[in-house]
Amino acid sequence: MIEEARLRGEIAVVGLGRSGMAAARLLARDGARVYASDAGQGDEVTRAAAELRGEGIAADGGLHDMTRIRAASLVVVSPGVPPDALPLATAREAGVPVVGEVEIALSALRGVPYIAITGTNGKSTVTALVAHLLAALGHRAAAAGNIGRALSDVALQGERPEWIALEISSFQLHDTPSIAPVVGVLTNLSPDHLDRYHSVEAYYADKALMYRNATTASRWVVCADDRRALDLGLGTPGTRWAFSRLDQHAAAHYEAARDALVVFGKPLAHRDTLPLLGWHNVDNVLAALLAVMLADKAHQSKAARATLAAALKTFRGLPHRLEVVADVAGVRWINDSKATNVSSARVAIEAMSQPTVVLLGGKHKGEPYTALIEPLRAHATRVIAYGEAESMIVTDLQGYVPLERCGSSFEKVMQRARATARPGDAVLLAPACSSFDMFTNYEARGETFRRLARGDA
Repeated sequence: MIEEARLRGEIAVVGLGRSGMAAARLLARDGARVYASDAGQGDEVTRAAAELRGEGIAADGGLHDMTRIRAASLVVVSPGVPPDALPLATAREAGVPVVGEVEIALSALRGVPYIAITGTNGKSTVTALVAHLLAALGHRAAAAGNIGRALSDVALQGERPEWIALEISSFQLHDTPSIAPVVGVLTNLSPDHLDRYHSVEAYYADKALMYRNATTASRWVVCADDRRALDLGLGTPGTRWAFSRLDQHAAAHYEAARDALVVFGKPLAHRDTLPLLGWHNVDNVLAALLAVMLADKAHQSKAARATLAAALKTFRGLPHRLEVVADVAGVRWINDSKATNVSSARVAIEAMSQPTVVLLGGKHKGEPYTALIEPLRAHATRVIAYGEAESMIVTDLQGYVPLERCGSSFEKVMQRARATARPGDAVLLAPACSSFDMFTNYEARGETFRRLARGDA
């Protein structure tokens, strides 16, 4: 499809974030005529469009040329662009096929094997860990996709990787018709992105698209403790392998008697050697180990198992995911800005082992916050609600946990947290919301939390 589109005419790229920029450059490198655009009015969009024009790629910031999009041979969309956005609706009305940036990159990287990771929570940690483990086994491995590095950026590099760990979101799966991983991982499923999907079933349906090109040779890794995840792939061609903290018959599981992670019937590592907070990270490690060991039989040898066990000890968690950013005056400050939905915030709160002031808020994503009542009662001394979702958080939690409103100033939120926390406490940023009411992305929110927690200027 992509080669045919390149020969037939101009390819339009919609969205000038990291994915869109990388896709435009990759297409241009491979000889396509490219028109890239973004309707955003900010300085970043203006700079991005100017950069592309400086490289000889046609680009508009602040607008979309609908005439060019209607006449395009193919439209490539960045994952952040809503499916009902005007340029995409225009393209579809004109019969122009629409694909995502990952589809472009997979075409350019044809022949490179990859492990695809999707799910509601844990995707980024599993993706980073898969790449880390593959590298420890001696492979040139790249982590890309929804984790933050566009897959097209990997394709632009001179040396092709030997393996790719590909984090792929529901948005990206929707627009990646050729997805066909050597191993596919579904970490878990819970409601999310209900500000974009009309129902939770529609969200799950996009997750199921990871299986769209399944064959008898496909290998699938799924959580045995998550009924929704188990049901999603039922009947899919290929072999399914489970990881579990509860089921001792799962291919990869936690064995309490030995406090060990067991894979294919043999202990591989002790729980206390993992440098990650929270029991949910036991799930993430089990999923990553199982995926890597299924990717190649050689990864199951005695020597490979020893290498994998050693590599677990050197893995460091990703920024903004239960990241300890400061210990000040006896108070531990923990940044989980990536907890952008209720289920991930719940996991973060449940991971706390000390009295905790919890910061909840941001842009509401359509989920009720009542699922947080039980873990907050168990772990939180106070909830500070802020941002666009403040009133909804208060409505759902009032009377169940101590809480206060803090408006739309993040500096004020941090001042109140500092005044409330006592020595021996933790302050946890686990927003349960997206960041777009106050920040450009969750990274910016996490960086601000880190800076203010440390007292940096």
